[in-house]
Amino acid sequence: MDDSGTGDSTSGNDAGREDAGQEGAGQERRSPRGLARYARPALIAGAVIAVVSIALLVIIFFLDSFNATVYSVGGKSVQDATDEARSIRETYATARLGGVIFLIVGVLLAAAGGWLLYRHRNDEGKRRDEGGEDVDFEDLAGE
Repeated sequence: MDDSGTGDSTSGNDAGREDAGQEGAGQERRSPRGLARYARPALIAGAVIAVVSIALLVIIFFLDSFNATVYSVGGKSVQDATDEARSIRETYATARLGGVIFLIVGVLLAAAGGWLLYRHRNDEGKRRDEGGEDVDFEDLAGE
């Protein structure tokens, strides 16, 4: 048999095996089971929620600081016990609380997704090209 590397290597290698088709099927990528299948979407969603929450909190911080600065231009203080000062302090309180809650949820979701991905990192098995055949440049270039 000529082993020049140009022949069909799968027919010669699989001729003596009766379970060659079944072995190739076992090397396919197995889909994760249980919560592991939601790990990557949870990681992405958690990261997006956390980034959006941080952006929201930064915007709220700047708006709150701007309102306090404008209010204090007239010689008043935001820390006063007046109704107007209290109203300015409470203007963004709900949005700030919601931003912090969503930030915590996003970080927890991303952490859980990352932990599940790390925990199930070796469950997929060894993936190779289709048929388990190693392909070099000459095979791809058609030479």
